[in-house]
Amino acid sequence: MLGGGSFGTAIANMIANNNHQVTLWLRSETVAQEIRDSGENAAYLPGYKLHADLSINTDLEQAVAGCDTVFFAVPSSAFRGVAKQVSHLLPAGTIVVSTAKGIEADTFLLPSQVLEQEITHCPVGVISGPNLAKEIAQFEITATVVASDNDALCDRVQGLLASNYFRVYANHDRYGVELAGALKNIYAIVAGIAEAMKAGQNTKSVVLTRSLAEMSRFAVHLGANPMTFLGLSGVGDLYVTCTSPLSRNFRIGLAIGEGKSLDQAIKDVGQVAEGVNTTRLVKEKADLLGIYMPLASALYATLFEQRPIRESLSSMMLAEQNTDVEFMVKPNDR
Repeated sequence: MLGGGSFGTAIANMIANNNHQVTLWLRSETVAQEIRDSGENAAYLPGYKLHADLSINTDLEQAVAGCDTVFFAVPSSAFRGVAKQVSHLLPAGTIVVSTAKGIEADTFLLPSQVLEQEITHCPVGVISGPNLAKEIAQFEITATVVASDNDALCDRVQGLLASNYFRVYANHDRYGVELAGALKNIYAIVAGIAEAMKAGQNTKSVVLTRSLAEMSRFAVHLGANPMTFLGLSGVGDLYVTCTSPLSRNFRIGLAIGEGKSLDQAIKDVGQVAEGVNTTRLVKEKADLLGIYMPLASALYATLFEQRPIRESLSSMMLAEQNTDVEFMVKPNDR
């Protein structure tokens, strides 16, 4: 597991609990030694004891030596750099799996696409879904999606992760699954703002359903399967991140809705919240392609153009009233 944040730590620990040999790699030897000494990752997952057999390492070559499966749980900003570093260390056929939920700034590539560019000799997959790290660490019943057109890869990941509290479902629409995981972070910020402003349940339901319509509209325009957004990686992940205070992006929205600046909100959360950068990238891409994105555009105006929140909310409500459901199954397709 490359990346010692909350999610990487939780998944690595779960794999260790499933009696597999696993190494958690992180950059800081100081943090690594603290984890070894205390048996927990106090910086990112405090209060949760880690499996005694979980190996902690800061030497990348040692960490991946002999591995048949490598998970990447690093932020999108560092993703390509780590992929470059590890590429020559992996034998052909090693399974590589992204858990990241972001978009590369300069290329608009998703993490798995970066892996394909940098690690050309290995099959690539992703895992994504409503997977809050603290709930996984608490052994709460959870499900995720492994997405790849390689069935053997899906089988391997299911074998590593599946347990009596963690379910793993397969999907061949890797692009849709991964893009859904990135896009929902935008709308988690919107939902956090709505929560801070004491929005009613009617309003929250509008935010949730129009967010789903907007993200699926964008993704389908780029080639994703609209049906993917009805599953765990779509509506499932969207619901969790739009309702839970454990969601970093939701907490960013809460802070902004309470009147804090973007910089202060990010500082308060204290961990990477991919939704801020994703909002900028998606809004710019939507403008370029002419895709109608009123929620993302309004959030962009608040985050990056200092438009007052109430003005942004007003622009959302004055947006064009379009059809409720954009993707319908024709009778002869049933």
